[in-house]
Amino acid sequence: MNKYYILIVPALIMGTIARVHMMKSDYRQYPTYPKGYLTHFTLGFIAAGLGAVAIPALIEKEFAAMTFLALAAQHFRDVRSMERESLDNIEITEMVPRGTAYIEDIAKAFEARNYMATITALVTSAIIYITTLLKITKYIGIFLGVIGGLITHIYIKNLLHGEEVGDVADVKEAHISFDGPMLKINDIVIKNVGLQQTRDIFLKNGLAVEIIPKNENAIAYLSNIGQRQAIQHNAANQLGIRKDVDEPELTPIARRNAENGNIVMAITLMKPDIDALIEVVKKTPLLESSKRKPSDATVAHHIKSRDNMKRG
Repeated sequence: MNKYYILIVPALIMGTIARVHMMKSDYRQYPTYPKGYLTHFTLGFIAAGLGAVAIPALIEKEFAAMTFLALAAQHFRDVRSMERESLDNIEITEMVPRGTAYIEDIAKAFEARNYMATITALVTSAIIYITTLLKITKYIGIFLGVIGGLITHIYIKNLLHGEEVGDVADVKEAHISFDGPMLKINDIVIKNVGLQQTRDIFLKNGLAVEIIPKNENAIAYLSNIGQRQAIQHNAANQLGIRKDVDEPELTPIARRNAENGNIVMAITLMKPDIDALIEVVKKTPLLESSKRKPSDATVAHHIKSRDNMKRG
């Protein structure tokens, strides 16, 4: 196996580096360190190792070894279940819950990142092997393999990043007002706020935004309850909500304008900053579960109808 070290070692390193690069505590504050980092680093190392040994296993016709890739796929699905369960368990401790859709999206991301480590290592190993077949110098082959692995990692990283709310909608400041006990944002009725003290908090520390979809697809995205819950959680988590556990009436709430599909949201913050709120809303990721493309379906329907008319 000594002859395969040139394939395995660089691929293992590149796959592990790719996973470590994606392992950072971001606006979701997850994973936390050091326990979360250790868990995901270990899984990333294992994933990279599987990708690194795949080419040598094929060369030696050790097809039984390839079954480990199938086992790894099952294991990584278990990783998704582990992340989902972990986040579900701490959901009750969140002042503003993430919601099941956001939790599922995070769990899928962690599963996909392990696949990314495997693919990066596999591409690195494959390029180095091809260079050996072409009689290219060993060090140049390693260099090309590393470059290929780096390009693969960057491509997959951008692919996993996905879209954000700001890509499909405009976000602008909205006006909070009261009509008696009824809280209104830009004249859209949100909810009944019975206590005068609570209404004063909304008027003093409250901010509101209106999210305006750019097209029909965006209207469908933002109508998803899970997507709106993710926006509310991000805003409260990053900016600091003025609310305690016994003050449910101060929970941020997002409502949909049934006339045009716009979303309005009110939130009470410790330090109101409308520019920061708008930025946080724009940076909220679009959840996979919220993505629909009704406009594409409409176009397809019109084309089909037109073709049927021509045949008739």
